[in-house]
Amino acid sequence: MTPVPMPRRPRVLALANQKGGVGKTTTAINLGTALAAIGEKVLIVDLDPQGNASTGLGVDRRSRKSSTYDVLCGDVGLGQAMQETAVPGLFLAPSTLDLLGVELEIAASKDRAHRLKNAIDELVYDQRCAGLTYVLIDCPPSLSLITINAMTASDAVLVPLQCEFFALEGLSQLLKTVEQVRAGLNPRLIIQGVVLTMYDPRNNLSGQVMADVREFLGDKVYETVIPRNVRVSEAPSYGKPALLYDLRCSGSQAYLKLASEVIRRERALRAAA
Repeated sequence: MTPVPMPRRPRVLALANQKGGVGKTTTAINLGTALAAIGEKVLIVDLDPQGNASTGLGVDRRSRKSSTYDVLCGDVGLGQAMQETAVPGLFLAPSTLDLLGVELEIAASKDRAHRLKNAIDELVYDQRCAGLTYVLIDCPPSLSLITINAMTASDAVLVPLQCEFFALEGLSQLLKTVEQVRAGLNPRLIIQGVVLTMYDPRNNLSGQVMADVREFLGDKVYETVIPRNVRVSEAPSYGKPALLYDLRCSGSQAYLKLASEVIRRERALRAAA
């Protein structure tokens, strides 16, 4: 009898930076949309209690029947929390304000750092998730137990970094946290790349920050740079990714390029494995 092959686990990328306002959620929404547009099946896991990724994808708070809070508490599977979005091939596990209290609820559990990993591992047996190729985790702006859960569950971390004066401040702490998670919880975890966001070519400081980051991190920095763009900023208020709101704007085009670059890096990693 021919053995049934094991379902393939999707690649899991955590979008993390403890600094707020650097473009984590915007990148999660638009990178997910861009990946779906080129044929991937993508799940965005909203782990930020503010729920901005959920709102930005047009998922009303009243329609969030099950959330990532319920998943981390073990009340529902990730497949049950998953909802369709307006983008074909893009799904969302939404967040609610309940997530603010989840750390207290799971802190005493032995598997507290593995709750999300266990939920993602179970996805391969859920028919609703068949063919899922990428899971993008939108982390909160902190190095909390929720973020540790995301890193423990992930194959790689994608770091959005704003082209502003304090861009590198705190990055060393994030990299140290990644090392600690790799040493104690998830030995396969790597930095997939750093994406520079909110780049303004008219601002000399943006150019200097970009040069400094590339000198510091080398080829870990993506070639694609996300520009500061009004259309990208407007899109969430309409409950749409920028690629649906205005495909031709510079921000949307940059996220399409970033998606291609992410896939190229993933292929290179698989080839080297």
